[in-house]
Order: sequence, then structure tokens, then C-alpha cells
Amino acid sequence: MRIKSPKDFWAGALFGGLGLFVAVYAALEYQYGTAVRMGPGYFPTWIGAMVAVLGLILVIRSLRLDGPPLPRIALRPTLLILIGAIAFGYLLKPLGLVAATVLAVLVSAFGGHEFRWREATVLALVLAIFSVGVFVYALGLPFPLWPEALE
Repeated sequence: MRIKSPKDFWAGALFGGLGLFVAVYAALEYQYGTAVRMGPGYFPTWIGAMVAVLGLILVIRSLRLDGPPLPRIALRPTLLILIGAIAFGYLLKPLGLVAATVLAVLVSAFGGHEFRWREATVLALVLAIFSVGVFVYALGLPFPLWPEALE
């Protein structure tokens, strides 16, 4: 058996493994319930199972249909986007939503090959304003807006 589409194969393996993990974990750790009276494990179990089936379909498809080879992983963008997301999580409470959002966007944008300070700064500010409007004012979530020293 030969893999004809490595891109589909690895995407399917990732979806299948992640979906199977979520389905099994949710089924074992949360009360399942019934279709009429759903428990907290009902929805994640079914979503995980559907993602696992999607992964299986992709793996089978990769064995039957020709596809492109797996592209080389670009480490710089991948790492900077990951660092930006992690930094947002760690900096949200001490710096507030505005500063954490701006820093996360700037760090993530720095990973792109067409990085421009002016565009990234405008995007960061617009996203910060949008985040404050949606999450703090519209949804009423208790995020700090500014660093603790400024409040």
C-alpha cells in the first residue's frame, strides 16, 4: 500500500488522532446522557467522533488519489504565531486585553515574509478595539482592559 497524497494522509492522521482522543476522553471523563437529556460529554463525544471519521476518510483518500507532496514546514512563522498565542494567554491578566492583543498581533505578524510595521500596528489596534467591544462590552466578560497599575 502506497501513500499517493502525503498531505491528505498526515492531515487525516492528525484529525483522526485528535478526534479519537477527544471522543474517548469526553466519553470517559464526562457524563454522557441521552439524546433527549444530553450530559456534558454528549456533544464533545460526537464532535470528536465526527472529526475522527473525517480523518479516516482523508487517510483512505490519500491511499487512492494522487495529491501534492507534503510541503516543507516554515519554522519561523509557525514559531512566532505560537509564541504570540502563548504570550497572549500569559500577558492577558498582568497587561490587560488591549496590550496583550496588540503584542500578540505584532509578534504573530512578525512571522510573515511581508511584515510591515505600519500595517501590523493598525491591524493590532483595530483588533484590540474590536476585542474590547465584543468581549468586554457586548458579552460582558471580566477581562482587565489595562495593566493593573493603570486601573
